[in-house]
Amino acid sequence: DAQESRGLGDVYKRQHPVRVAQARPVSGTSELTVAGTVRLKRETPLAFNTPGRLAAITVQEGDRVTAGQVLARLDITALGAAQASARAEVVRAAADMKRAEDLFSKGWVTAPRVEQARASMAAAQARQRAAGFDVALAVLRAPAAGIVLSRPGEPGQIVQPGQLVLSVGEMNQGFVLRVPLADRDAARVRTGQPASVTIAALGGAVLQAVVSEVGARGDDGTGTFRIEVKLPADPRLASGQIGQARLTLGPAEAGAPLIVPATAVFAARADEGFVYVLEPVTGRVRQRMVALGTVEAAGVIVTRGLKPGEQVITTGIDRLRNGQVVQVAGSVPAGGPAK
Repeated sequence: DAQESRGLGDVYKRQHPVRVAQARPVSGTSELTVAGTVRLKRETPLAFNTPGRLAAITVQEGDRVTAGQVLARLDITALGAAQASARAEVVRAAADMKRAEDLFSKGWVTAPRVEQARASMAAAQARQRAAGFDVALAVLRAPAAGIVLSRPGEPGQIVQPGQLVLSVGEMNQGFVLRVPLADRDAARVRTGQPASVTIAALGGAVLQAVVSEVGARGDDGTGTFRIEVKLPADPRLASGQIGQARLTLGPAEAGAPLIVPATAVFAARADEGFVYVLEPVTGRVRQRMVALGTVEAAGVIVTRGLKPGEQVITTGIDRLRNGQVVQVAGSVPAGGPAK
């Protein structure tokens, strides 16, 4: 046993020659082509505020509409009855309040009785306003000049509050191409930068566009960030067309993913793997788990587990053990051999 322990000790003290590379941020510029969907900048879903029966829908999908145009109506029989009831309640509450005030002036009732009557009057007026509001919203109008994108509702259908009846796209806001980008790529896109867009439905001609919006929050399902590219005016554009945007990705910001040579990563599975990190003071290596991104021509993207500037072992990792002393024989940049 003692001999075996001495053997293991020799392994850890033995200085194996290795090469190292620094983990560095993904930097420089590169180009990326990504597919997306053409949408109007503002597409508004329209719904009613109260439940009811759809009395009429006056438009079809694809119809052009003007601002304020009536698009759909609810049957207001029940709403009208509720409004009439609220109006009658106001009349009754007003009479009660006047009677209480007259009696109070004669000293026959107390002040709290008058306050109660006034509170009932205020509540009745509030119900009347709410009933009138519901009646006013029983008509759907176009919020702006645009085009009807979808019409899931049908006359005679019973709809619930908030249920989609029509969707209208506002033409004055123009079209955009919405593309999903991974977090490491979205961090390198800037608002206002140019983009080249091709849309097959338009014959494949290149449109000179500009990035108008970079999403601030990733999608819960896919983890991607939505980028909007504002398209130049073209009468052939339509919501739902598929296009491709060619973007130039700028340098990464602080905290961006790092890149290491592919030879530094071992025991990789799914989106995790291991690297050996060199301790500069002791000359020992420490095994560390890291989160992995994509494999690029220059190396492997590491999204978590390393700091910029840390040195990882790039050669002979199959012969190393955690805590082993090594001798650095040379170094290479993360993108390739040293010059």
